[in-house]
Amino acid sequence: QVQLVESGGGLVQPGGSLRLPCTVFGNILSVYDMGWYRQAPGNAREPVARITHNGRTEYAASVKGRFTISRDNVKNTVYLQMPYLKLEDTAVYYCNADISASVAGRNTYWGQGTQVTVSS
Repeated sequence: QVQLVESGGGLVQPGGSLRLPCTVFGNILSVYDMGWYRQAPGNAREPVARITHNGRTEYAASVKGRFTISRDNVKNTVYLQMPYLKLEDTAVYYCNADISASVAGRNTYWGQGTQVTVSS
């Protein structure tokens, strides 16, 4: 069974930073694209950043030039580095991965979410 476990959220002041890790567990054959989404109160879930197996990245306009997504293929872990946090970054952050696994084949999986709150 495949599971994505994420952490690193918390309460920070504007201008502060957080780093979110998300690790894939299970009988994994291959991990393809990985990414981060977020959902603010009253808003729809939106993509934040994506990264391919070879390290090519894409960012939402709201975070481009500020956040950094990276991955460690040995550890099957994706990270989101979030410096200079703003009030509007407050949301539940979810990691996501396209994975080939034994028995299940290729599917998209989601983490449980971690709360990021930016407040004075």
